[in-house]
Amino acid sequence: MDLHPGDGLLVADVQNDFLPGGALGIARGDEIVPVLNRYLAAFRARGLPIFASRDWHPPVHCSFREQGGIWPVHCVAGTQGAEFHRDFHLPPSAIVISKATDPKQEAYSVFEGTTLDEQLRETGVQRLFIGGLATDYCVLNTVRDAITRGYAVYLLTDGIRAVNLKPDDGRKAEEEMIRLGAVPVRLENLAA
Repeated sequence: MDLHPGDGLLVADVQNDFLPGGALGIARGDEIVPVLNRYLAAFRARGLPIFASRDWHPPVHCSFREQGGIWPVHCVAGTQGAEFHRDFHLPPSAIVISKATDPKQEAYSVFEGTTLDEQLRETGVQRLFIGGLATDYCVLNTVRDAITRGYAVYLLTDGIRAVNLKPDDGRKAEEEMIRLGAVPVRLENLAA
């Protein structure tokens, strides 16, 4: 598969709190960092736009257990837990999208409550390659919204990991994304 103008890369939430040892650590989540770095390098080498999302919660957020949500406190704006993993090599040209910034609104999708759609259209993105964390929440909801908005979506199956509150949540999420029209790809599918 060749990358060409009109392609964009979106990496969701490669943040310390979602990696092993973090407040909401995803088992083996750190294993995708080197894979995602190779995708970043491929898109950067071709001058294609790169987007990276991050949960950027206020200290009191509806998703936190203390406020009736289902998650422990995580990715509070400005904290170490909200920072991108130190080995995740985002280029300076990457556009960072902060989401779930409203204390009263959950936002799994990177499109929800952000300017992502406008920025993708401004940069001419038509095919969106999506990876990151977590398969069964932010990646799934972002893929759904991208497809609904008319983007051709390519799911980086080697660059995602699931929370798996239930053991097969990640597998079911992947199957749903593919059923909706996302095309599964891996690094070896990209032309050198």
